[in-house]
Amino acid sequence: MNAFGRKFRISVFGESHGAAVGAVLDGVPAGTELDEQDLERDLIRRKSGAFGTTRRKEEDRPQILSGVLGGHATGAPLAIVFRNRDVRSSDYTLFKEVPRPGHADFVAGVKWHDFNDPRGGGHFSGRLTLPVVAAGAVAKKILSPKMTVSACLVSVGGVGRAEALARAMERGAASDGPDENIGSGDPSQCRFSDSELWRPELESALAEGDSLGGVCECTATGVPVGLGEPFFDSVESLISHAVFSIPGVRGIEFGDGFRAASMRGSEHNDPIVSADGRSPRNGAGGVNGGITNGNPLVFRVAFKPTSSIRKLQHTYNFTSGKVEDLEIPGRHDVCFALRSPVIVEAMTALVLADLSLL
Repeated sequence: MNAFGRKFRISVFGESHGAAVGAVLDGVPAGTELDEQDLERDLIRRKSGAFGTTRRKEEDRPQILSGVLGGHATGAPLAIVFRNRDVRSSDYTLFKEVPRPGHADFVAGVKWHDFNDPRGGGHFSGRLTLPVVAAGAVAKKILSPKMTVSACLVSVGGVGRAEALARAMERGAASDGPDENIGSGDPSQCRFSDSELWRPELESALAEGDSLGGVCECTATGVPVGLGEPFFDSVESLISHAVFSIPGVRGIEFGDGFRAASMRGSEHNDPIVSADGRSPRNGAGGVNGGITNGNPLVFRVAFKPTSSIRKLQHTYNFTSGKVEDLEIPGRHDVCFALRSPVIVEAMTALVLADLSLL
């Protein structure tokens, strides 16, 4: 349904063009220092505005309705809400008759007998990741100070970060530091904003009315040995569950990931070299038997290209009973993966906070 977690539990509500979106958090430890300003850094990283992102401009200003008093969590359910302002619902009137390829329009209409809200994707919209990011910011405050969660794009449109960085340096692109609207897990590793790094690919897709996908890598350090439960609550299972809740995710791999299938055991195994379980390599991605092993937790997430594109497509019209041309209006990301790192961080923090409280 719309809830996730046990001791630290999140439920989300709202639609893209409804009055508001938000989240309710259960299990925030009483006394946790918290106010609305604590959420801003991550919320800014998710905002649109950079090249290649949607032109929809929302304030994304959080309002904490309950669960906080005098700058501290009370232990009661914590409710956070965000008002929707910049909506253009007329752009979506067509899609009950002509469901968009790659979207949930068709399946949602069948499942809920056309009573679902199709505007802006309704409850399926990436807009719902806004309260998730806010919840992730709360989760990060619950984690041990030794634990950090950071994510960064490693490829867009099939072009890797190293190649994009070398190319940006050659063309003398602006290098004032990472764009806060996009963010990178470790700003010291990125002199350029992600939009600037992959500008050639973004410009090409935009000119063609098309879109791009990308891959995000997430690393959690300072994770203690012993988080996770076999069998169905392994760390990989829980993180995968949470990450696949992000709209547009198509795959996830931990450590060596799919490369492990072509490796030998002698290559893939991580030798233990100290009493705390540390290993000189991390092919397992910080997890053995579904339980964290003290090494950094490392995984990568594949995001599909944005489904709403200006390029002419062909799809079924349920009114005429024919396959017809479709040109999608509206404001959409050329590559929504640009805004994904902080969302992946948030989902990871939610899982780690929940496991830490069990």
